[in-house]
Parts: sequence; structure tokens; C-alpha cells
Amino acid sequence: MHIDFRHLRTIRAIHQAGGLARAADLLHITQSALSHQIKGLEDQAGVELFVRRSKPLKLSAAGMRLLRVADKVLPEIEALEAEFSGLRQGSAGRLHIAIECHACFEWLFPVLERFRQSWPEVDIDIRPGLAFDALPALAKEEVDLVVSSDPETLDGITFQPLFDYEPLFVASSQHRLAGRDFVTAEDFRDETLITYPVDRSRLDVFTELLTPAKVEPRAVRQIELTAVILLLVASNRGVAVLPDWVLREQRTSTDYVTCRLGKAGVTKRLYAAIRTDDADKPFMAHLVRLARDIPLRLQRPQG
Repeated sequence: MHIDFRHLRTIRAIHQAGGLARAADLLHITQSALSHQIKGLEDQAGVELFVRRSKPLKLSAAGMRLLRVADKVLPEIEALEAEFSGLRQGSAGRLHIAIECHACFEWLFPVLERFRQSWPEVDIDIRPGLAFDALPALAKEEVDLVVSSDPETLDGITFQPLFDYEPLFVASSQHRLAGRDFVTAEDFRDETLITYPVDRSRLDVFTELLTPAKVEPRAVRQIELTAVILLLVASNRGVAVLPDWVLREQRTSTDYVTCRLGKAGVTKRLYAAIRTDDADKPFMAHLVRLARDIPLRLQRPQG
């Protein structure tokens, strides 16, 4: 027995319409073609699907069983068709993001909130890229975008620049280094450095300052949440180095001081790594535009 989607749509239409003529109109076929289709289906099934001479036309027990299948299967097929239509039109898709920057959640959530309002049909997910190899996952289509500060030359992968940021030293206003215009690597030797719980190769304070100078802090304390890091810093339990977008509000607070790393400061750039074939997707291009604009507002102190 061979049943296709056409048969399921026929059973559903006849049940909804209560007669062949109205069902034929719903299906945009002639009543004769519909009758022929029903006869062929009943011949295959070997049972009657309708109670003959009933008005309105009613399904038999076997027909009701087939209707239950139609009610289960057809909505999923129709949803899939709508999804594929959205993909063709560029209004739907999947956007799974991996983040190689622990503090990036601070600016990414406002970006995604704006994005969601414009692209409600795009499925969004976030995976911390520090727990796995994000760029190989991007190439394998396991994720769709990687936020990274370390561009590489990879076939089929495009690194689109998002924005520049400055890692800043932050300490309690009562700290011995308060009032400095900048700090050096040597200033960290006697300090407890509070960082996110990630490898040193992912932390600007190490890659840009301490490791090149071969300086080790007195202690390193790892904390998951930015708010807790700032709480400990304000209590003079240690110092931290955080991106300027995280420290927007703290720059005007009397509990903290901030200053540059080194006399000239440090400038870093974040990128969106995406598959080259996805670069022209309308929703992907819009996300990149938002990710270039919104974080810059977070970097400016509030007036």
C-alpha cells in the first residue's frame, strides 16, 4: 500500500468539508478527479474509508484512523515547507553562535535582543566557544558564527571585523595604584589578579602584557561572573583587567579606578568568523551590522 501526502490532504479536506464538491474546491481539483483518487486509495487499502450514502459524508473507522495520521503528519510537513520558504526568502534560518571571549556576553545579549525583533524566524543559540574548538566546529557547520579576537586564514571562512576595544586595568579607589595614568607588567607582581576562568591564552592581560614581560602575579583568582569580579575589586581583594565595554558604568563610580595597560594602552579587535557562503544571507549581514554598532554605545561612558 502506498500513501503519499496527497492522500492525507484529501482525507483531511473531505472530513473538513463534509462533501466531495466542497472538498474538491478546497483541493483545487475536479470532483471527478477526487472521486477517482478516493477509489484508488480504497482499492490499495482494501477497506472502505467513507460511510457511503451519509450526509454529510462521514469517514469510516478506517478513514478516521487515516485522518489521525494526517492530523499528525501534515502540520509538520507544512511547517517544514514554511521553513524552507523562509530560507529561500532569507527570512528564516539557524544562527548558532560560539564565543571565544568570556566577557562578550555583556554586549552580545543587547545585540541579539535587537536582532530577534527583526528576525523572529531565525533559531538562535549560544555556545561558549572556550569549551571546544570553535573554528573547526564552524567549518563542520556545527555552529554558524564564532566571535573571536584571533583571525586565521582558513578555507571557506571569512573573518569580518566588528569593533576595536581597549582592555583596562581596574582597581579599588583605595588601591595603591589609584591615580596612575597607566600600569606596567611589574605593577602586577605583588597583586592578586582576578580573571575569568579561562586559559591564559584567552586573557588580554597575559597575552598583551604579562607573558611578553615574563611577569607572574602574586596570585590568580578565577571568577565566573563579571559582577562578582567587580565586587571583589571594589573590596580591594584584587585587581582585574576587563574590556572597556564592561567598565562603562564603573568609570564614573567612586568605588573604582581604571587606567591603561602600558603608556600607549592596548587596542584589540573582535571579529565575526562566518562561513563565506553565509556572508550574503540577509539575517547574517544584519547581525554583523548590529554587532558593529551596539557595542560601541556600551564603550561610551553614560552622561
